[in-house]
Amino acid sequence: MNSPVSDILKQLITFDKSLVQPLYIQVAQQIINAIQRGYILKGNKLPGTRTLSNLLNIHRNTAVAIYDELASQGWVDIIANKGTFVLLPEQTTAKIKATGKPMSQAYTYPKEAGFPFQNSFHLASTAQKTSAKYIMNDGKPDLRLHSVHQFSRWYTAAMKRKPLVHNWNRTAASTTSNFKSQLCNYLNATRGFHINPNNILGTRSTEMSLYIVSQLLIKQDDVVLVGELSHYASNTIFQEAGATIKTIPVDDEGLDVDYIKKHFIKNSIRCVYVCAHRHYPTTNTLSAERRIQLLRLAKSYGFAIIEDDYDYDFQFEGSAMLPMASADANGMVIYLGKMGQSLFPSFQIGFVVAPENLISEANNYLTLLDEQGDLIQEQMLSELISEGEIYRLLKKNIVTYKIRRDSLCKHLEYYFGSVLTYEKPLGGLAIWLQFITSISLVKLAEEAEKINLFLPKTILYQDKSTCAIRFGFGHLNVEEIETVVVKLKKAYDKVINF
Repeated sequence: MNSPVSDILKQLITFDKSLVQPLYIQVAQQIINAIQRGYILKGNKLPGTRTLSNLLNIHRNTAVAIYDELASQGWVDIIANKGTFVLLPEQTTAKIKATGKPMSQAYTYPKEAGFPFQNSFHLASTAQKTSAKYIMNDGKPDLRLHSVHQFSRWYTAAMKRKPLVHNWNRTAASTTSNFKSQLCNYLNATRGFHINPNNILGTRSTEMSLYIVSQLLIKQDDVVLVGELSHYASNTIFQEAGATIKTIPVDDEGLDVDYIKKHFIKNSIRCVYVCAHRHYPTTNTLSAERRIQLLRLAKSYGFAIIEDDYDYDFQFEGSAMLPMASADANGMVIYLGKMGQSLFPSFQIGFVVAPENLISEANNYLTLLDEQGDLIQEQMLSELISEGEIYRLLKKNIVTYKIRRDSLCKHLEYYFGSVLTYEKPLGGLAIWLQFITSISLVKLAEEAEKINLFLPKTILYQDKSTCAIRFGFGHLNVEEIETVVVKLKKAYDKVINF
């Protein structure tokens, strides 16, 4: 007859061999649960490995692995020639007796801190919740274009590289990493740079790059110039650093540099933030003439230029204009970029290109925030760059995104006609839509959500002279684009007929 413990195990334990989690872990966790619930008591002898393998119809090596796992966590004691006996791991921490509190409140976690701290108005989340099926954004890639199997293979291969363990164990970077060398080569080839690895800092995101740069540059009440219409996330970072933000007019040629000359004096500006390649949110490119003017003015007035080039890679027609930083001979430009937007978000990186002394100081901040970094990600990206996979994936996706852009323009013409205006962008994953007759964009968003289309407030731009939407199309396929445009038109008709 089976022992009582064997009967309990046979009744309680189930497992699924199709799961990613190893079978021995599944079984070990269930045995632990049975001990915790009192079904199996301290001192009980568990079946031998042969008996357990027959009982659960598993390989004996798996049964050995189950007991080894239980022993490693302190749940059993394996005694040679005697058997495996249940233990209860000792409680290594003792409760501190609460004073001045009723027993019912002694061990509940407080909702509010008992001490003052600084609230940050600027960092309040802009995220909105919705149950709508269709969601518009400001121009993000489509994750569905990525091959899960392919990325899984790349990541697994990167994890198995022998140098990875050595890099994990290093206490200091005595030599330039292969990742920085490959990234440097990639940027020199695609953006016209002439930089070495000492000019690069890799980060988790463009926002992280800008945060580190703002900590280096900005002191309380320093003046930062941005476009009248600009990126809300970047403005938030500047404000949190203590900057005084002043806005500059933006037209078809980008930031109005002459305005800076007329309204500011030397040494009164700390930095100018500009998306030179495609201004956010209007998508207008800063003209070559104004780029030269801005570089000269930065040298003359003594301010830094932060050039944010987050979507440089997505160029559909013609050649992308090279970054201002590639023509900067005086060390006035800090270049922020993003690489890997044709990859899963967790494989994308941000980076900073700047003079060596600034990068050295920025690296000190990065060490505080993210000392180890993601070495597996760096290994994988190094290989994808050197093997040309990054370039291949990008070119493949650009074809798809160009078709989606053209589809959006076609449907906008058909459904909206002369109701709004836009310029077909030469690149990027968003279109700047301007309504000819001003309407309430808040009401438009409300009506759209009623018919399953969500317009987040971060893509709506409205003031006395502006009534526009930054329409991101990258995440929508051709069929979804038409559906979204039709729903947007229905919502528009509702608003104008109020």
